[in-house]
Amino acid sequence: MPESETPPTRAENLARLRSLRGVVVPLVTPVDENGKVDEDSVARLLESLHGNVAGFMPALSSGEGWKLSLAQWMDMVRYTVRYARGLPVLAGAELGYAPLIAGRSELAASLGADAVVVPPPFGNTEDAGLGFVDHVRAIERDADLPIFLYCENAVSDWTLDADALAGACALPSVVGVKESSNDEEFTREALDRGIEVPVFQGWEHLLTKVPGTAGFIGSLANLEPGACREALADPTPERQRTVDDLSERYRLDADDWYAHLKKELAARGVISTDRPVD
Repeated sequence: MPESETPPTRAENLARLRSLRGVVVPLVTPVDENGKVDEDSVARLLESLHGNVAGFMPALSSGEGWKLSLAQWMDMVRYTVRYARGLPVLAGAELGYAPLIAGRSELAASLGADAVVVPPPFGNTEDAGLGFVDHVRAIERDADLPIFLYCENAVSDWTLDADALAGACALPSVVGVKESSNDEEFTREALDRGIEVPVFQGWEHLLTKVPGTAGFIGSLANLEPGACREALADPTPERQRTVDDLSERYRLDADDWYAHLKKELAARGVISTDRPVD
């Protein structure tokens, strides 16, 4: 933001994030041969995406967020903000424990991020017994950055609960949802609760399947943001087949899908190496 511009108020920032629509990219984390986040690769990656996307989500699962050191996490968020050209940056916090997430939220705010992405409480943390709403409320109480919910159960082992998700979405600081349950009926059920913040589909094979979602946040967007954008704009079976074919080509159904993303991006010269995060 130019120095002459007045920073947005909290209310303005919340309203901006709640109006987010389209493709948001859960970025891979490019690292160099020494394992450090490669700033030049981050810059090239974001440059390859501009024009087709509405925002960026560093350090989530496609960014190997659960493996990042604090230094790597901070560098990835910092560089994403640096090259985002003003698009929203939603910083992933794959920790599953409210006090740690609140701490990352404060760091993300200091680095210029617009929101923190919050998963359900993980089953192996002290928050395991907390309900989803209380978990999010605890983070909201201790951190001032807006909250974008990550609705998943593969890592957290959270029991999907549409009422709990709707209750969390009603909290004042919550601005959106990445709905990654991989359950088409659950997405419909959640939307039927009248959730007022934008709900984004988090799986490629469901991109066009549930009317009412605000957009798409999925790993394919690192490679084919245009195809994802076109499928959102024209949600036909043909567009879905294109997305499905691309997902199969890049092996996004593999357990190490992020490694296949990196391999393709490195082959294109977008990132310098296909090295995984150690």
